[in-house]
Amino acid sequence: MGRPGLNRRQLLTAAGGLTLAGSFGFAALGKGADALAAGDRTRVRYWNLFQGGDGANQVAMVDAFREEHPDIAVKDATLAWGNPYYTKIAMAAAGNRAPDLAVMHQGRIPGFAPGRLLDPWDIDLLAEYGVREADFNPVLWRRGIVDGRLYALPLDIHVQLSFYRKDVCEKASLLDADGRLPSAGSPDDWFAILDAARGQLKKGQQTLGLHANDQNFSWWFFVAFYQQLAGTYFTDDRTAVTFDTDKATQVLEFLRKHVTEGYVTVGEADAEAFLAGSPFTWEGNWSVPYFNGEKVEYGAQPLPPVFGTPATHAESHSFILPHRSARGGAADEGAYRLAAYMVTHATTWANGGHVPAYLPTFEDPAYLKLAPQDEYSRPAMEHPATEPHIWFAGSTGVLAQRVGPVVAASNLGSARPDQAARRIKSALRQLLATRNPMDGRTAAQEAKGADA
Repeated sequence: MGRPGLNRRQLLTAAGGLTLAGSFGFAALGKGADALAAGDRTRVRYWNLFQGGDGANQVAMVDAFREEHPDIAVKDATLAWGNPYYTKIAMAAAGNRAPDLAVMHQGRIPGFAPGRLLDPWDIDLLAEYGVREADFNPVLWRRGIVDGRLYALPLDIHVQLSFYRKDVCEKASLLDADGRLPSAGSPDDWFAILDAARGQLKKGQQTLGLHANDQNFSWWFFVAFYQQLAGTYFTDDRTAVTFDTDKATQVLEFLRKHVTEGYVTVGEADAEAFLAGSPFTWEGNWSVPYFNGEKVEYGAQPLPPVFGTPATHAESHSFILPHRSARGGAADEGAYRLAAYMVTHATTWANGGHVPAYLPTFEDPAYLKLAPQDEYSRPAMEHPATEPHIWFAGSTGVLAQRVGPVVAASNLGSARPDQAARRIKSALRQLLATRNPMDGRTAAQEAKGADA
């Protein structure tokens, strides 16, 4: 049976009900806008969502590609991060006006109707440009596969980290002989570390920045610690919820204790507080450039493995091929060459704190000099905690929007941890029965189709 056709209402609903600004994003021109008038050169349209420091690193990488490939004119466009971006990608692909290459969070791939709105990568053609499966973490590579075909070529993983100030931790006698913070193997170990550091603080300083009232961070932290307990969400066939409310309650109680015991000041500007003297903050690795720009000696590690098994929340920026009915030819090969170049020249990208997906980068002497990346990148790549591989998950996805506020409510005390755990399980049941607006199928129907 064929999949139902897509219409404008379905696409807008899937992307959050947002309206388009401009014509499929072409108004948001990047540095390569003049590439549209590039004469006989191969023209490659490329969309991304990188802003701030990430945007500067991305521009430097694209410019380096242009210098090495003068025969390819790249027209890059940077669009608004989040649902506006994914709305434009969906509408452009459905209307056959998609760019040749784009960026997508890997967790969003299953929800984008691969085969309808996304085209698969040609593995043999990628290999011609030096990109092979063997050069990637196998878990990361497999998460880009749907129905046996690769739809997401990973550029990085970006992870949640525990940043610590070395000056405060040294005064508290917490650092080892190498000047690093030993891992906490249990909640008691972790709170003992916080207590020792708190003893060195001035009045009014918080001990840990937790983003306790932020739905995205709350969800990301929950994912990490729930996976440390080997928690699951659904059966493999996506017909039933396996969410463990006891394990979830254990995680929620752990997170809540940071607030009830006064380690966290709710509403504090956590990153700024860290620079002002707070000893710990849990932030994404994208904070590395910000912290490096200040005169603070600090370290960064994956979230503490307090439940025994290391795991820290991870997502991946990945390259995709938005659907085009006439894919192929010089522009398509140019897209492959650009994506392969970006993936295999990721040291510049790693300056933004991201962990490169292309494992040979870990042997680059320039990469090995980066700090604090040298402390967290390998363990983060080896122990990523990811959201379930299902259509409603992924960055800014429906799952985070539904569950994140529930975790935050538990953090803040407006819901008991056990109540919040049951609410999460109820939300998962509802989502499992919901049809993906992109293709009209439930998660179970999509899983069955993948097995067919």
